[in-house]
Amino acid sequence: MNDASAIVMPVDMHRLLDAQRAAFERDRLPSAKVRIDRIDRVIDMTEKHRTAVIRAIDADFGGRSAHETMLGDLFAVIADAKHTRRHLRSWMTTKRVPTRIIFRPGRNRLMRQPLGVVGIVSPWNYPYFLSMAPAIGALAAGNRVMLKPSELSPRFSELLAHIVADSFAPEEVTVVQGDGETGRAFCDLPFDHLLFTGSTAVGRKVALAAARNLTPVTLELGGKSPAIIDETANLTRSIERLAIGKLFNAGQTCVAPDYLLLHESHMAQFEPEFRAFVTKAYPTLASNTDYTSIISERHSERLRSLIEDARSKGARIVPLHESGDAASATRRIVPPMLLFGADDHMKIMQEEIFGPLLPVRTYRKLDEAIAYVNARDRPLSLYWFGENATNRDRVLRSTISGGVTVNDCMWHILQNDSPFGGAGASGIGAYHGEYGFRTFSKDKPVFVQSRFAMGFTLWPPYGRKFERIEALLRWFA
Repeated sequence: MNDASAIVMPVDMHRLLDAQRAAFERDRLPSAKVRIDRIDRVIDMTEKHRTAVIRAIDADFGGRSAHETMLGDLFAVIADAKHTRRHLRSWMTTKRVPTRIIFRPGRNRLMRQPLGVVGIVSPWNYPYFLSMAPAIGALAAGNRVMLKPSELSPRFSELLAHIVADSFAPEEVTVVQGDGETGRAFCDLPFDHLLFTGSTAVGRKVALAAARNLTPVTLELGGKSPAIIDETANLTRSIERLAIGKLFNAGQTCVAPDYLLLHESHMAQFEPEFRAFVTKAYPTLASNTDYTSIISERHSERLRSLIEDARSKGARIVPLHESGDAASATRRIVPPMLLFGADDHMKIMQEEIFGPLLPVRTYRKLDEAIAYVNARDRPLSLYWFGENATNRDRVLRSTISGGVTVNDCMWHILQNDSPFGGAGASGIGAYHGEYGFRTFSKDKPVFVQSRFAMGFTLWPPYGRKFERIEALLRWFA
C-alpha cells in the first residue's frame, strides 16, 4: 500500500518520468508473474472502488447514469483485464517466424519487449475505462505508466489519483492532475509511447508535441460516425438499437452514431417509431437517473448553438420530449432531438456532435449513401442495419472506418479479440487485448545463425564463385 504522497502535481512530472525510467532500467523484462500481479491489482482496484467511481463520475457530470458507468467504465475494464490475464503468457512467448530455405539452417524468432514508460491522456466521457484500458495493455507489455486524466472530470481525477496510489507504487503507475496547460506539458515529455483519446483537433496538437521527441503515438480520436439503415432493414429493431447507441451517455461517446442515412422507403415510419421508443426508454428526463447530463455548461451551450444554427438554415427540429420536462436546476439536460433536412452548410453536419442530437438524411440508392460517407473524413465507427448480405458486404468493402457494428451500435469496441482504433482523421494505431499488448511492445526480430551456415561462400575475395552462388540464391528467392 502506498500513501498519498504518490499523488502528484504538475511540477513533479519530469521527476516522475525519471523515476519510472530508472525503475524500468532495473527490470527491463518483467516476468509474467510480475505483470499478472499488476493486472490483478487493476481488477482489485476496480472492484474495491466501484461505488466511489460511480459517485465521482456522477458528480462530475451533474447526473450520470450509474448503470451506464457500470457498463461503459467498470465492466469494460474488468473484461479487458481478465481477458489480458488469461492470455498474457501466450502473448509474451518468443514466437517462431518462418525461415526461407536460402537462409536455413539459421532460424528466425520474434521477441516482444516492453518499450519503457507509456504516457496516457484520457478524456472525461468514459474516464475510468479510457484511462485503465490502455494502462492494462501497457502494464501487460511490461511498461511503466503515467496517466493524465481530463480536467473536465476533476472529482474523478482526484479519486483516480488516490486509488492508483493505493494500489501501485509511483514508479509503476502514477496519475498527474492538472489543467490544459498541464496536459500540454505532459504531452511534451519524452515518453517511449504516448496514447491520447480525445478530439481530432487536439489530437493534431498532441501528434506535433510527440513528434518533437520522436515519440510514437496512438491517437484515438472521434469524428462523424455514420449509421445507414438499408431498404431491407427491420425498421423497428433498427430504431431501438440506433436510439440506444445514440442516447447512451447522452450521446457523449466517441463511437456514438453521429448522423443517420435512412432509405427513403422508411421515412414515413421513422419519426413516430423513433419517438415512441425514446419516450418508452426515457419516460422523463430531468428527474430520470437513467438519462445522463451534459458534462459542462460550455458543452450544453455548444449543442444549443448547433440546434439554432441548423434551425436558422432550414432544418426541421423534432424534440422527442416536451422542453419543460428537461428543465432542471441541478442537471444540464439536453433533450434528444431529430433533425430533418440537415445539409452540409450546417455546423451540425460539419462538427462531431457528441450529444443526443441525430441529423437524418434520406437516400434512394445504396451508392448514394456510400458516396456520402466516402466524401468525408474516415469515421471512427460505421453502423449498418439491414437483412441483405449483398448490400452489407458492399458497404463493408466500399467504406473505410475504424470499426463496424452490423445491426447494432458500439458493440465492436468491447471485443477484446479485435483491435479498436481509428482511420485517417479518426485516429492512428489501435489497442485492446493482444493489440494493446503489441502496441506497447517492441517486436524485436532475432535471426539465429547456424554453425553449419554456408555464408562464407559469399565472402571476398569475390569472383566466379560468388556469381554462381548469387545466381543460385536468386533462383531460390
